[in-house]
Amino acid sequence: MSAAPAGSTQQPAPLEGHVWPLNATMSDDGALALAGIDAAALVAEFGTPSYILDEEHFRARARVFIDSFTAAFAPLGASVDVYYAGKSFLSVAVARWAREEGLRVDTCTGGELAVALRAGVPGAEIGLHGNNKSDSEISRALEARVGRIVVDSFAEIDRVAAAARAAGRTGADPVPVMVRVTTGIHAGGHEFISTAHEDQKFGVSLAGGQALAALAAVLGHPELELLGAHTHIGSQIQDAHAFEINARKMLGLREDLRSTTGYLMPELDLGGGYGIAYTPEEIPIDVPSLALDLAGVVGQVCTELGTTVPRISIEPGRSIVGSTTVTLYTVGVVKPVTLEDGSVRVYVSVDGGMSDNIRPALYDARYTARLANRTGSAQTMRARVVGKHCESGDIVISDIALPADIAPGDLLAVPATGAYGRSMASNYNHVLRPPVVAVSGGRARVIVRRETEDDLLALDLG
Repeated sequence: MSAAPAGSTQQPAPLEGHVWPLNATMSDDGALALAGIDAAALVAEFGTPSYILDEEHFRARARVFIDSFTAAFAPLGASVDVYYAGKSFLSVAVARWAREEGLRVDTCTGGELAVALRAGVPGAEIGLHGNNKSDSEISRALEARVGRIVVDSFAEIDRVAAAARAAGRTGADPVPVMVRVTTGIHAGGHEFISTAHEDQKFGVSLAGGQALAALAAVLGHPELELLGAHTHIGSQIQDAHAFEINARKMLGLREDLRSTTGYLMPELDLGGGYGIAYTPEEIPIDVPSLALDLAGVVGQVCTELGTTVPRISIEPGRSIVGSTTVTLYTVGVVKPVTLEDGSVRVYVSVDGGMSDNIRPALYDARYTARLANRTGSAQTMRARVVGKHCESGDIVISDIALPADIAPGDLLAVPATGAYGRSMASNYNHVLRPPVVAVSGGRARVIVRRETEDDLLALDLG
């Protein structure tokens, strides 16, 4: 704890720009503002919990990926498509912003596909993947004429081909597909989000020539057009080296297919998973440097193999939307708990929790927080921010120093909640899912409204 006298205050520390949204500011009196709007004013209008999303920040992050990868691969004569990974957070407004900034949209369920289509994203600019697509999802993708279906297994190759025949997509109008490949690379912030090792549900493994056989199987279906191979090695990866190794493996697979069948795949999707900063100590991956590193590897390997450089696609999601959003909570119960060693931890309960941010419970994810409505005391206390659910694991932040005078009614702001907060939100304990409020240039508007009790009861048929 701080040695400052009880009751004294201090000027708030500056917000860490790599964690907080682009247009987040903190005044000398401790009032947080988002895109020029005071947090207290946002709470007065929209309530808590609420996700507050900085639209300008989202658009800026989209442009960073477009500009960085386009510039890096242009000297190789290669084009790059940037797909926004909708699983991180997707709404009609966000899908529109993505398209307006030059992004395509990657979906993995029929629901995500429906949102992208409702937003006016052309089918040709949408991808559909997933390890267990239903017949109706495949049919909907064909009806929408999506730009690619990422097939995930040998069985799915046959199912998509059968659906294509039933839809009359043969001859000069084949269905464009990619094959998802697991390259054996173990990367990601947690075992559950490491997705390219062999012993898991996604894709077809490089091991034993399975991926090569799957690609050849696609070539055997005249109803299908093989665009290329797709890979995704994990999420929240901070080290570019893993992406470089993955690119080498994918280019090697491309050459193996060419040498055995004569077909040179025109495209490779190198996935996403680029890490962001959730706490001040973390460092987000540098996107321009990543783009240059990947372009260097791709160019070098293609030169060594004597092949043309393929069209490249990538799928950032969290790294675009993650740091755009702050969750605002109202503090409720503040309860000191004496531990076995005689130390005291103060449990600070907020009016949300694992229903609006499951990542700490699911992945042991770490976050930071700030008092958002006033300057707190200079004296701090060892605190744990918890939610209101009937679970001891309902923890938002396991350990954090907060002002010792934090009290019921205060506002607490948790940054970097744009990815997977609202998308993985639930109604556990029949808690209502929060709204998503977009802020830009001093104006705020709801883009996903707060659920109501009427919404819950409408689903219950008694």
